[in-house]
Amino acid sequence: MRHYAVGVSSFAELVRAHTDLDDDDVAWLQLLQADWQIIADLSFADLVLWLPDRTGSGFWAGGQMRPTTAPTAYVDDVLGDFAATGSRPLLDRAHAEGRLVREGDPEWRDDVPVRVETIPVRRRGRVIAVVARNTNLLGVRTPSRLELAYLQSAADLTRMIAQGHFPPPGQRSDHADSPRVGDGFVRVDPSGRVVYASPNAQSVFRRLGLSGDLAGHVLPDLTRSLVPPRRRVDEETLSAVMGGRVHRDTELSGDGVALIARSIPLRSDREHLGALVLVRDVTDLRRRDRELITKDATIREIHHRVKNNLQTVAALLRLQARRIGSPEAREALEEAVRRVGSIAIVHETLSQAVEEDVDFDEIADRLGQMVTEVSAAPGRVRVRREGAFGRLPSESATALSMVLTEVLQNAVEHGYDAGVDDAREGTVTVRVQRPGSSLHLTVDDDGHGLPADFDLAGSTSLGLSIVRTLVESELGGHLALGQVPHGPGTRVDIDLPLD
Repeated sequence: MRHYAVGVSSFAELVRAHTDLDDDDVAWLQLLQADWQIIADLSFADLVLWLPDRTGSGFWAGGQMRPTTAPTAYVDDVLGDFAATGSRPLLDRAHAEGRLVREGDPEWRDDVPVRVETIPVRRRGRVIAVVARNTNLLGVRTPSRLELAYLQSAADLTRMIAQGHFPPPGQRSDHADSPRVGDGFVRVDPSGRVVYASPNAQSVFRRLGLSGDLAGHVLPDLTRSLVPPRRRVDEETLSAVMGGRVHRDTELSGDGVALIARSIPLRSDREHLGALVLVRDVTDLRRRDRELITKDATIREIHHRVKNNLQTVAALLRLQARRIGSPEAREALEEAVRRVGSIAIVHETLSQAVEEDVDFDEIADRLGQMVTEVSAAPGRVRVRREGAFGRLPSESATALSMVLTEVLQNAVEHGYDAGVDDAREGTVTVRVQRPGSSLHLTVDDDGHGLPADFDLAGSTSLGLSIVRTLVESELGGHLALGQVPHGPGTRVDIDLPLD
């Protein structure tokens, strides 16, 4: 009888809640699951990983993999299901006897006959789990040479699981484009000679320049003849992977062709049986990768040029300010220089970044330094940051950099009177929090504070108008100004959504 587990939805949770598996056992099973799509495809069958309950009362379904080469035997997911002892005799026997169990009549599920085989998962002599292989018999027909080669390799791999030889300890393919069974399948004998190659594998090697069939060729020697020396990996890796001696993958390229080859050695308790070599043509993927790299480099170059242009604009405004006699006009131009400079800092950071988002902590620290250096009394007021902005999209970073520049500039220029407070050192504190999908920014200074009659809505300050427009319209956030609690100074509160 099958029962559904309540509140358990992942492999890790099932292990902790119901089994006595240790960390090494769990790592072994995770390695198995990393590669079992290959076994499901070769078997034309669904795989379910059953974990023995610590009480001996049955098994928990800890993982499931459907084939891409055949119809599924399961309409619904079974992760978290429980099979009590006695309800599935094949599971009980495989676990107790430590052998593959194939006896028994097909099961019927949703009017579909399903053949079930159970494979003990052995690690260091112990059976730590059972894999059930479930074949939808409605999809079974007289097998072709390709299907026979798949099934033979699947049988070799399942025996290796039962004997404790698969998965290889410490090995896992982390290649993002690692080939699958349908991409190209090659079976080699212990000497590395091709016994069978699927049509897709034939196509991959013909693109490299092969004129005949793969069968009969020694795969490492053939690969050397088709791949120019300058485009090969080292000779040892080529021989080991293409000859099927190591469990790993490698990438090779010919003239205008790129492929990934993955080797899975096959063995029994007594001998090396050869290997399964999967190959995938990744020529188009590598072409798109190159296009993306070129596009990224172009975008970074654009940011670099925008930064240079903004710095040129700032320099021109600075020169103009020096030639103006009016103090008000000079101050206005200097404020414009600072605003342009804050945007330039964002573009400079983007010109050095790989992604189109930026580490805003670096920008915030540079803005604080810039504002204090160009203030009326450089060195008298310092800016310090508490908390982290983290990474922000470039669009938000540009607007937020201008907001932060204006807020810091107001704090430094208006919170401390030049000439009166020259002997006093001030501190502006930027506090950042990122609760959930929002950002909360508080800027406190220890200056004089706001005038008693201050009204944000009625303020005519250009800087505050810029801040309000950017926070509320551009960033979709909320702005508030007030006194620092329990002390002098001004507090600016900004709340921004991050979505």
